[in-house]
Amino acid sequence: MPAGFGTGSRTLQDEFGTRALADRIDTLLVHDTIDEGDRAFIEARDMFFLATTDADGRPTCSYKGGEPGFVRVLDERTLVFPSYDGNGMYLSLGNVVDHGAVGMLFIDLEQGHRMRLDGTATIDLADPLREEYPEAQLVVRVTARAVYPNCPRYIHRYELVRRSRFVPREDCLTPVPEWKRSDWASDVLPEHDPAREPGEREVLGR
Repeated sequence: MPAGFGTGSRTLQDEFGTRALADRIDTLLVHDTIDEGDRAFIEARDMFFLATTDADGRPTCSYKGGEPGFVRVLDERTLVFPSYDGNGMYLSLGNVVDHGAVGMLFIDLEQGHRMRLDGTATIDLADPLREEYPEAQLVVRVTARAVYPNCPRYIHRYELVRRSRFVPREDCLTPVPEWKRSDWASDVLPEHDPAREPGEREVLGR
């Protein structure tokens, strides 16, 4: 079964009488490949949530945003996404290096649809696809293990106001986040961080 029901899941399924339903969903809706409908949905998204665990099983979840299409499906088993400049802690990506197991949640908050993809992620600092993403520090490749829709009934509806101005684009300079210019951060930034010498770059608070 691609979803991989563990003892805890089975215990709760039996408690609430959903084992047969869970097995039916697993049989009909969960698959280990990315079909064309999945691909269209994933590549239309401008954000997703990434869940990882460290080597001791401690979880974390992070938000990843970009221009629509920043997550690319390379084939029926593989997708790739860039990692841009962040706060330098590398919690999620450090977990990828140490452990590799990831969960990805894609949501359309306007139409009310969501999809989950579980798999194994890898990072190669010399990955040639990095050059295709402006200012990407690295790219992450994910091999799918389970791809499946989620019930949309509890998705609140939101409308897009604007996309982040911090997402790197080829046609303009990326602004510098204001927090990097603060006293507590400015003296420990990496040597070549643009915030050290913003020049023509805007300094924005959000």
